[in-house]
Amino acid sequence: MRLYWKVFAINGLVLSVATLALVVGPVTVSRPTAASELVVLTTGLAVMLLANALLLRVDLNPIDRIIGEMGRLDPTYPQARVTSSTSEPGRRLADTFNNLLERLAEERASSHARTLAAQEAERQRIAQELHDEVGQHLTVVLLGLKRLEQGLPDALTDEVALLRHSVRAGLDDVRRVAHQLRPSVLADLGLTNALAALTNDFERHHPAALRRTIAPGLPALPHEAELAIYRIGQEALTNAARHADPRHVDLSLVHSGAQLILTVADDGSGFEPTTQHPGAGIRGMYDRAMAIRGDLTISSGIGEGTTLRLAVPLAAQGDT
Repeated sequence: MRLYWKVFAINGLVLSVATLALVVGPVTVSRPTAASELVVLTTGLAVMLLANALLLRVDLNPIDRIIGEMGRLDPTYPQARVTSSTSEPGRRLADTFNNLLERLAEERASSHARTLAAQEAERQRIAQELHDEVGQHLTVVLLGLKRLEQGLPDALTDEVALLRHSVRAGLDDVRRVAHQLRPSVLADLGLTNALAALTNDFERHHPAALRRTIAPGLPALPHEAELAIYRIGQEALTNAARHADPRHVDLSLVHSGAQLILTVADDGSGFEPTTQHPGAGIRGMYDRAMAIRGDLTISSGIGEGTTLRLAVPLAAQGDT
């Protein structure tokens, strides 16, 4: 029954009962109205209002509760839903709103997937240009400096050698950036080896002790899911190295039930998530998690380190 007709029926029932009570009851109203009759009429009106309020409360209170939940809910959170109700109008409102949130989450996930695919294509293009253009030019300069160094007097040899070392360092940086932009090991050797290479690179450039736990026999994933997991792990390690100054970092990738769980935890300085707006890196991690229907949580506190947990549902990966 539609809510309009339910309210109409409740009010009609209360008025019908009151009319029937006046018809069959011994109550009459004289002119002018006596005090005893006024008491009876007032009591009857109060009973009618109370009955009406109690009957309407059953259906309308759940609706008010659901509307309050809708106002407090964050629609950008993929698992955000309002709780259902025992009343028919409340249940219909909750189901309709939850269906809308599900469609919104699906559209947002598809949009993020398309955006991230375009970003990855741009990353590959930039990495290719860095390798083919900038890298080749720096190689030519490096070879030219080496030949030039052989024909210079001793007074200039040290300066040219220093310049050659600077060019060599720049060439190494270009290659490293190109590798970060396009992790060829992920496409060539898979997610497990790519994470291993990522953690090895972290250990070479950061003094923190890193413990890596990657379970054997992990299920196969689409390339988009593997890339998202790799990028989130990469960003988490980068944030730890840049901002947290940790002594220990743990990275694990395990298979738990119907999910694949990536965890990156450090004992660094931490931060207060409720008082800081997420930066581009954290927003990018949430976007990547949403694109593969994953659930990303980041818990941290000042002086308590940071823990990132990404849960990837395996059943949803055929749709990414």
